[in-house]
Amino acid sequence: MYLGIDIGSQSVKALVVDGSLTPRGQGSVPLTLSTRPGNVIEQDPQSWLDALRTVIASALGEAGVSAANIHGLGVGGQLDGCVPVNSTGAALHPCLTWMDRRATREAGLMPEDVVRARCGIISDATHMAPKIAWLRDNRPDITRETTCFHQPVSFIVQHLTGAAVMDRALASTTMLYDLAQKDWADDLLAPFGVDRTRLPALRGMEECAGVLTPSGADLTGLREGTRVAVGTGDDFTNAIGAGLLSPGAMLCQIGTGEVVGALHPTQVVDHQRLVETHDFGRGLFFIENPGWLSGGAISWLLNLLRLRGVEELNQLAASVPPGCEGVLFMPALTGAMAPEWNADVHACFHHLSAHHSAAHLARAVLEGTAFAMHDVQLRLTEMGVSFDSIRLAGGGASSKLWGQIRADVAQLPVQVCHVRDASPLGAAVLAAVAAGELETISAAQPLLNRDSSWITPTSAQAPIYREAHRRYRDLFSHLKTLASGS
Repeated sequence: MYLGIDIGSQSVKALVVDGSLTPRGQGSVPLTLSTRPGNVIEQDPQSWLDALRTVIASALGEAGVSAANIHGLGVGGQLDGCVPVNSTGAALHPCLTWMDRRATREAGLMPEDVVRARCGIISDATHMAPKIAWLRDNRPDITRETTCFHQPVSFIVQHLTGAAVMDRALASTTMLYDLAQKDWADDLLAPFGVDRTRLPALRGMEECAGVLTPSGADLTGLREGTRVAVGTGDDFTNAIGAGLLSPGAMLCQIGTGEVVGALHPTQVVDHQRLVETHDFGRGLFFIENPGWLSGGAISWLLNLLRLRGVEELNQLAASVPPGCEGVLFMPALTGAMAPEWNADVHACFHHLSAHHSAAHLARAVLEGTAFAMHDVQLRLTEMGVSFDSIRLAGGGASSKLWGQIRADVAQLPVQVCHVRDASPLGAAVLAAVAAGELETISAAQPLLNRDSSWITPTSAQAPIYREAHRRYRDLFSHLKTLASGS
């Protein structure tokens, strides 16, 4: 048996799988975020550690197995966060999460064309390097005491094994990693005030980082000496868990944020700044947009409208025809990530009239997030990244209406993953490789996504959604002008 952990923005999840990667038991513990004006969105790293023992016990209990049955542990989780730690591994500051964009000025410390060409990513405050520079400039007391800057996954792995390690996929999200050299680059580190001695050592995501130490065993309730994989970010464990281990499909993972991307055999860089290129290992690159609040937008709307749950929202949305009678939603609650990255463009509803209702707001959110997905689909196609279907995973995959809207907007068949929580499943795959059960990550492909279902696009909806998407793009242009003050 193997255990996958996902450190999400809204919860910590655990999944127990057997040797055939069949899920046997799961658990979940909710998390909270701290938000303040100025694009500040933090999370307490201690809350991740405190959740581990409870969430693992729940998964073991549902699986009907004991800790002695677990032969490997893998961790996936939110990427782009920044956690400074001291010599004991204790966090010195709340995690500046991926949604935190306070470091906008610091994102410009490295020329944008250099970051794009060398790192394959977009200069933006979401990334780790600007966050480190922000801490340097605003909390020098903390920076002086910092021995390592972690992302959430590497933070957890150090607490479990004592090893400060990070895989190359996660490293490639930082603005500090040279894709061609496959290493931290000193000339990229310097503008942000980072020394490579204060970054984790680079390893493969499926390698064994070490074994559970006595304190790691205490945190998890598992046996001391259990093997732990290096792990990686949830953008990548989601792809693995969804069975996307070779080119051919576009992943659409709908969690708190929505990740849209595809695998490609060559390194390509988006000079239009919509998608990023990450080192997926095994000679592959994951070309993706790391996401906007999607499931998070649903949670926000549920609270706003005081609805009882997602089913009620889906029922409301289904009562409104495709195109939402002109109502649009711009999915940018933490700043825009599509059709362009712009931290100053924020969410809005447009074209509301007196006869519109809560149902229109519900459908507009479902359609608006699908339009953002379509932005990424179009850009990937323009870059020569090929795929003939959409692989839908995450909590949003449970909504048949949302899946149908996406199929109709994209005019592609949608394969709905049977295991919704793909990230802990992908982390469990890494655990199985680290423990020696699987020889490679690729060996997991025939074991994954065996019970999926398909949604066929409705061709009659294509012109309706083409026009709605055009209006959505026009709306973004106007919002961008307003944000710039011109």
